[in-house]
Amino acid sequence: MVQYKEAVLDASFAALSDATRRGVLEQLGRADASITDLAGKFHMTLTGMKKHVGVLEQAGLVTTEKVGRVRTCRLGLSGLDEGAAWIERHRLLWAARFDALDNLVEELKEKEKPHGRKKRQ
Repeated sequence: MVQYKEAVLDASFAALSDATRRGVLEQLGRADASITDLAGKFHMTLTGMKKHVGVLEQAGLVTTEKVGRVRTCRLGLSGLDEGAAWIERHRLLWAARFDALDNLVEELKEKEKPHGRKKRQ
């Protein structure tokens, strides 16, 4: 089970590492689109866009449906869930560590304050 989740995360983050693929996801967030439409919007060949869509599809971030000669792309249903959960777990971990560091710094500041002494003028 752990290996499966790691493979899903690896595929998702690898797919998201490319600016064009992130752009495709943003575009599909607005509306479904054919590979031809996407290729035109990103000024690339059909073959190049098919490769990008294939990577996104393997990661579960995009689904495609072929009707006749047109392959329509849409956002995947749960492709980002695993990645978002992983990021949130690590965000909470780091937030707790930074809170502990803030508390330590405040404690050290309190210890450094001279008790009962007046300020020099």
